[in-house]
Amino acid sequence: MAFSAVASGLTSAAASCLPLSGSASAHEQVVASPKSAFLSGSTPRSGTALLEKAIVAHTPLQRSARQGRRAGAIRAVAAGPKKTEDVPAAANPASDEAFKVASNIKYHATYTPAYNPLKFDIPQAYRATAQSLRDTLIQRWNDTYALFQEKDPKQTYYLSMEFLQGRALLNAVGNLGVTGAYATALTKLGVSLEEVADAEPDAALGNGGLGRLASCFLDSMATLNYPAWGYGLRYKYGLFHQNITEKGQEEVAERWLEKGNPWEIPRHDVSHTVRFFGSVEEGADGKLAWVGGETVEAVAYDVPIPGYRTKNVISLRLWQATAPAPDFDLYAFNAGEHDKAAHAQIKAEEINLVLYPGDATVEGKLLRLKQQYTLVSASLQDILATFKSRGGRDDGPIDWNLLPEKVAVQMNDTHPTLVIPELIRLLMDQEGLEWDQAWGITKRVAAYTNHTVLPEALEKWPLSLISEMLPRHVSIIARIDDEFIEEYKKANSKLDAETLYAEIASLRILENVEVPGAPKKAEPVKEIKAKAEKSSKEEEEDEAAEPVPAPPPPAPLIHSEIVKDDVFNGFYKLWPDKFQNKTNGVTPRRWLAFCNPELSAVITKWLGSDDWIADLDRLEELRKYADDPKLQEEWTAAKVAQKRKLTAWLAETTGVTVNPESMFDIQVKRIHEYKRQLLNILGVIYKYKKLKEMPAQERNKTVPRVVMFGGKAFATYWQAKRIVKLITDVGRVVNSDPDIGDLLKVVFVPNYNVTVAEKLIPAAELSQHISTAGMEASGTSNMKFALNGCLIIGTLDGANVEIREEIGEDNFFLFGRYAHEIKGLRQDRAEGKFEPDPRFEEAKAFIRAGTFGDYDYEPLLDSLEGNEGFGRGDYFLVGVDFASYLEAQKEVDAAYQDKAGWARKSILSTAGSGKFSSDRTIRQYADEIWKIKPLPVQ
Repeated sequence: MAFSAVASGLTSAAASCLPLSGSASAHEQVVASPKSAFLSGSTPRSGTALLEKAIVAHTPLQRSARQGRRAGAIRAVAAGPKKTEDVPAAANPASDEAFKVASNIKYHATYTPAYNPLKFDIPQAYRATAQSLRDTLIQRWNDTYALFQEKDPKQTYYLSMEFLQGRALLNAVGNLGVTGAYATALTKLGVSLEEVADAEPDAALGNGGLGRLASCFLDSMATLNYPAWGYGLRYKYGLFHQNITEKGQEEVAERWLEKGNPWEIPRHDVSHTVRFFGSVEEGADGKLAWVGGETVEAVAYDVPIPGYRTKNVISLRLWQATAPAPDFDLYAFNAGEHDKAAHAQIKAEEINLVLYPGDATVEGKLLRLKQQYTLVSASLQDILATFKSRGGRDDGPIDWNLLPEKVAVQMNDTHPTLVIPELIRLLMDQEGLEWDQAWGITKRVAAYTNHTVLPEALEKWPLSLISEMLPRHVSIIARIDDEFIEEYKKANSKLDAETLYAEIASLRILENVEVPGAPKKAEPVKEIKAKAEKSSKEEEEDEAAEPVPAPPPPAPLIHSEIVKDDVFNGFYKLWPDKFQNKTNGVTPRRWLAFCNPELSAVITKWLGSDDWIADLDRLEELRKYADDPKLQEEWTAAKVAQKRKLTAWLAETTGVTVNPESMFDIQVKRIHEYKRQLLNILGVIYKYKKLKEMPAQERNKTVPRVVMFGGKAFATYWQAKRIVKLITDVGRVVNSDPDIGDLLKVVFVPNYNVTVAEKLIPAAELSQHISTAGMEASGTSNMKFALNGCLIIGTLDGANVEIREEIGEDNFFLFGRYAHEIKGLRQDRAEGKFEPDPRFEEAKAFIRAGTFGDYDYEPLLDSLEGNEGFGRGDYFLVGVDFASYLEAQKEVDAAYQDKAGWARKSILSTAGSGKFSSDRTIRQYADEIWKIKPLPVQ
């Protein structure tokens, strides 16, 4: 779950889918039927026979035949359309008739081409199709924006450093309800919708759950017709593209923008100046002004976000930092000083190059702060400009006290918390407001969501760095800090002075700075360069985006209670009304309806309509059919269909051939020690060792299993990269062992992203969510798996707590120690009281014996040994939970052998997932925090 609070409290703290081809092939018509009919709103034929036929179309042989037909079709189109399918190049924007859609696609291929207009290959087809869809999106976007301008509602602006969108094409045709029209239109042009969709790269605008949550939220905001926009940065290279080689993970820059992004709309009329460095001067009137330094122009790029079965299309506005042409030093260039001449352009471009640049150096920290401030400043300037332009206020005096009645700014985690001092600065320095009014408005406008209790995510910045880059903001932050101290003193006047000032020192914004009036002087501010000088061992373990966390406080309750009881306890006691809990959710459109059409067709059949796509609580009705053999048969067939599709894709992508009759066991998420992919692979290693030791007759009685991993380790997080290396080494040995065959396979899926998730999640039967209890705030990947009928093995941590409650304890494989025990267990370890399970020692010894190669795994294994110290003492309690984990896996195997019982559990998993819709989450935000109302386009 996520924890949300109104800003005035916490700002003081820190303030692929099925083919849709319309070709004449019988099997392709069958495959197209469930999805195209489903998305058009009609009730599709369903059942085992239909789904088993659908499977056939995804064999490698059939794919090769389809590719051959496609090549022939492309050659035919290049030579000119058939007479019976003569499609003119004519502009037909916003049409939902197949022939007119085909004409509009051909129009864009001819008159707005990015490729040779004399041919119509897949890249050209993709771009022209995207441009055709964009016509509809722009029309609806314009209508939505005009309505917001006319009605002047209160609007939410969602600021996030990440938006992990995934591919846009299939999501757009699904939400707009034009899947069938576009599938037919593309067939007329000699290609299929599936092939065209596969040509789209994933937008590299995010990395993990934070960015995916933001994207689900935008989908729900649009679907529910709320006046809302998103704001982010337009990253050129994203985090990185992950290759898996014999050396493990290799990082290279993402290429998603190399050929342009047809979904974005450059807004050259929308730009804002963002300043860094410089100094603060006091004018004759006593007003402060920020002058000098360097500036960049933040130019807007809008990405339309369509709602499902609604005419509303909202915007994700991305900022691109640029330097104006006059900043290019032509004299220096002509003098041969080319780097000096383009210095301003290069410094501006750096801001948008990479998501989460490494911050082990001063330069890296400065760049990160620049990124965050660019997002905040450009977005707030844009928001205030919109406020001034609505309701005729640009024709008369502006009543700034109305701003909280018209604007809600939501900060997605700590990255955008500069919203607080920046909004005050803009209101005071640019609009002329006094402090009390500006601060009062800011407290009512801004809200903050905390997604994790880990200290690594609660950012702290060196005062020296902020003073250098944002000198005006330091004075504002200091004043907020002073006011907080005085308020805290008044609220806690009965405390003795020593206790009072100790609490203030732990809660105030300026850490390690002397508290005015305190009996003792606190430590001086630590200089940034001193912090950057780490030992080589510390530097090796540093993860720039998410470093190895320091020990968190004890966590006896779920995330919101941890926040209130520990992490922000002082603030909670001062402002309890500002703390709210909001359980996260996922959009059922992308994460079930569009990515899993087979299962969606079964659900629609048994519920009698597809209304569940916009009302996920209706899944609850599946409970009454969970014991019906007919539903169980169709449900299982839907799962098998997805497993066979994934089998073919894995062979093509990784070269690993797996048996679709095996259990598909999947763990996909960022590679991090607290998420404990290491526990998973150690369990696999132990299983492999036991299989090798069994007689062949006994071995063949075991449940065959394919264990899949996916996720990125941050480039400088060496321990996480060692885990990736171990997984790939284990896979190399196990997958080639003739004694094991199909009984056990280990696959690391490279470059995990949204598109890969859309392939893996529908096919998964077991998913591992096994973080150390108390360390995962929420997570939403487990929601996606449960929604698709996948069973979960996990600890009582994060969203697992609520998923287990909703789907039933009998349908969740629980293991591990509880959050309230973690602190004591670590203390026991430090005191030498830990006695490892022999199986844990056996697995480690098997690695040390060189079974999986000669790579040096000692630094990884050392982290699991010893009693305490940096990189020692098994901080994440892998050894403590290992025995319980193995026993839970035995329960999984036993349950999987009962096919009817497993199908029943799978059905109940989906049936209990209604709560985990992002639609529900956004309604709660809208009603309880933002106070906004739906405003649908008619």
